[in-house]
Amino acid sequence: MSALIDLDFADPELAGHLADAAADDLDALRFGVIGIDAAGTVTRYNAWESQAAGLSTTRVIGQPLFARVAPCMNTPQVAGLFAEAAARGEPLDRTVPYLLTLRMKPTRVQLRLLDPGRGGLRWVLILRGA
Repeated sequence: MSALIDLDFADPELAGHLADAAADDLDALRFGVIGIDAAGTVTRYNAWESQAAGLSTTRVIGQPLFARVAPCMNTPQVAGLFAEAAARGEPLDRTVPYLLTLRMKPTRVQLRLLDPGRGGLRWVLILRGA
């Protein structure tokens, strides 16, 4: 059983847990997890999000999140917040209500945007049904 399975979407230490997690641990979480590098390329993508979005892991890994995978997130409220935090050299931990519209019926979600600000992965967490 995954060590992460009981982690909550709002856990204040979540970014640290995600950075060290194996793929199976990420797959056990009950919300979507997308890890991107500083260039915005998807490097981590969990099974929950794959199923909810209808996009396979092999189709998503290695692709630019905001240009190819989820251009509906290329907005000031998502991509812009990551860019602003990076420009200031500050960490980011913001939860925003959002409406996903690409490749699916418009779906209200909570997005949690995490950037530890230490050059590691940035995270987009997606909580549906919230």
